[in-house]
Amino acid sequence: MTTGASTPPPLTRPRRSRLRTALPLAVAAWLVLEIWLLTVVADLAGGFTVFLLLLAGLVLGSVVIKRAGRRAFRNLNEALQGGTAPSSGGGSGLLMLGGLLLMLPGLISDAAGLLLLVPPVQKALGRYAERTVESRLRRAAPGSLGDAFQQARMRHPDGKVVQGEVIRDTPADPSREQYPPLNR
Repeated sequence: MTTGASTPPPLTRPRRSRLRTALPLAVAAWLVLEIWLLTVVADLAGGFTVFLLLLAGLVLGSVVIKRAGRRAFRNLNEALQGGTAPSSGGGSGLLMLGGLLLMLPGLISDAAGLLLLVPPVQKALGRYAERTVESRLRRAAPGSLGDAFQQARMRHPDGKVVQGEVIRDTPADPSREQYPPLNR
């Protein structure tokens, strides 16, 4: 039975980004590779050796995260007491990521975590991440989240951050007032 109304077009879903498509596949491949490598090492060295390796990674990762957290907290306290901005480039974030990777069960994640504990690797990754974030903030479209971060980073010539909000007490044109006056 037809009513004469036109049928709506079929709903089309927006295309998934490459990251949303590739990330689950990459995680699945990483998990399969980790399990395969654990079984190969267990066959060669024994299951108890693999257990000790995973336990050592867990303990070392927790120690690294604890030390990096303390360092970051100490830097923040010193900066707040001195009235300055916290020092960037401390590498606490990359140390924590390295500790987290060490804590994850698996030999590939342990190798990546140990690699992040090497200071030259930390510095290189930190510089790369900083350049990437800076370039994305510069390319941010007006009204986007990146634009908000760019505006929040505006600084006064003497180095102080100037944040504020403009509140107009009187309308620009009293004849075009949008809201009626509040009467009690």
